[in-house]
Amino acid sequence: MTREQFIHHVEGTQSAFRRFLCALCCGDRQLADDIAQESYIKAWLSAGSISDAAKFKSWLFRIGYNTFLNNMRAERHTVGYDEVRNVSADDSADSEFRYQELYMALAGLPPKERTAVLLFYLEGYSVKEIAAMVDAGVDAVKQHLSRGRSHLRGILTAEN
Repeated sequence: MTREQFIHHVEGTQSAFRRFLCALCCGDRQLADDIAQESYIKAWLSAGSISDAAKFKSWLFRIGYNTFLNNMRAERHTVGYDEVRNVSADDSADSEFRYQELYMALAGLPPKERTAVLLFYLEGYSVKEIAAMVDAGVDAVKQHLSRGRSHLRGILTAEN
């Protein structure tokens, strides 16, 4: 893949990729940007390994997901749900933070459930495509989706 082809693919997927990462990071735009930059570097360094340019988006999302997981393993965030709930827009949250309640609910999900829910509902990927991206079985992805929906329902109804 040439540099120009890579740039073209990145420009075509950048908005959806950053939206996915921002949601995966529960609204933490700085962390999402860091993961996006690291993912783009990893993608560029291994751009020669992608044989089908039509699958660039799912390939990039897989790199982003794995980079997110690596970051979470290294960080070991210990902030509790109640602490996240009390964050105001003037503190560390972005002032344009429109989906705070949803991001707080997503923060309560394990990463695998959060990823499955976001890829399925936010990005419109099929269960089979998600399974390929996250290197899991179709049944495992279905289970993550089911549990994720159930957990989200419980979190969101408890708030109201």
